[in-house]
Amino acid sequence: MTMNDALMQDAVAYAQEHESQWDRSAAGVFGVHQGDPAPWNRTWGPLHDRGPVCGVVVVEGRTLAAWGEPARADLTFSVAKLYLALVAGVAWDQGLIRDLDQPIGRQLPGIGFDEGNNALVTWRHLLQQTSEWEGERWGISDRADRYRAVTYGEPPAGKKGEARALQAPGTYWEYNDVRINQLSYALMTLFRRPVPEVFREYIARPCGCSEDWRWVGYDTSWVEIDGQRMQSVPGGSHWGGGCSIGSLDQALIGQMLLNEGRSRDGRRVLSQDWVRQMREPCALAPYYGFLIWLNHQGKIFPGLPASSFFGVGAGSSYTWVEPERKMVVIVRWLNSAYADGLFGRILAAVDG
Repeated sequence: MTMNDALMQDAVAYAQEHESQWDRSAAGVFGVHQGDPAPWNRTWGPLHDRGPVCGVVVVEGRTLAAWGEPARADLTFSVAKLYLALVAGVAWDQGLIRDLDQPIGRQLPGIGFDEGNNALVTWRHLLQQTSEWEGERWGISDRADRYRAVTYGEPPAGKKGEARALQAPGTYWEYNDVRINQLSYALMTLFRRPVPEVFREYIARPCGCSEDWRWVGYDTSWVEIDGQRMQSVPGGSHWGGGCSIGSLDQALIGQMLLNEGRSRDGRRVLSQDWVRQMREPCALAPYYGFLIWLNHQGKIFPGLPASSFFGVGAGSSYTWVEPERKMVVIVRWLNSAYADGLFGRILAAVDG
């Protein structure tokens, strides 16, 4: 491995010069709910102030660069969707999910998969965002995210929040946080435990993460399962709540994905089978896998290797895994308009 130190210093300076335009205070203009139609244009869960632009570059397990406050547990928004996919992988490896294409309602009746199109929704549909699940979860309707535009997806054919005729599950791709929250609720019901507990025991601790992260839900997302009161957590912070975790911890999780399910010290965390399934392209959105973004067609970042894949959150938060170079890059609170420029600089520095 060779690295050009001057180019890496230039990349770090570039990141520091292009911090997100979001206010650092949660009391300011912060989050993505403001663009939602009423009554969904408010928070349901807590938010907290953010740190400065931040990042970590790890190659072959060695940290080559770090800037900002990489140990700070900060909001990671939709990178938490990646973490839900990892929890689903725990369920797969333990045999709790035996068939990704089985309708969920047959296994988990009474939680919103019992009637109409919802009775046809499978785990694969939810993991690929093709479920077309319809309903409310914790007081928010799936309609709030219908016709939602996302940076790397195809432009929607209507205005966000408008009514839209739903398609058969598995025939329409739409990035929809309410449906992701339904997935999280289903996983909690499946494990009979809060999702953060499962994530801590089977993902975070085996990867060597700190105990400083937290993953919280909405004021409305408390339920009782087997006599225990527990909170369902969202797969992002669209309406508040979500996962706050440090960049160093995120890099350890990224390293596990890079190692196809093994932690930095070689411990088996997830099966190689599951990590590979996560990276299989969705037929309807071939730039998307199981809640991760794929670059195999060069759609996400045309200048980066086709092998790269990403967890992406608003703000902007990136977990970039680049297998060809055995590299993991974490970037937080970057102005997203400069992400391509930053990643190109990091790649050039690592290539020497």
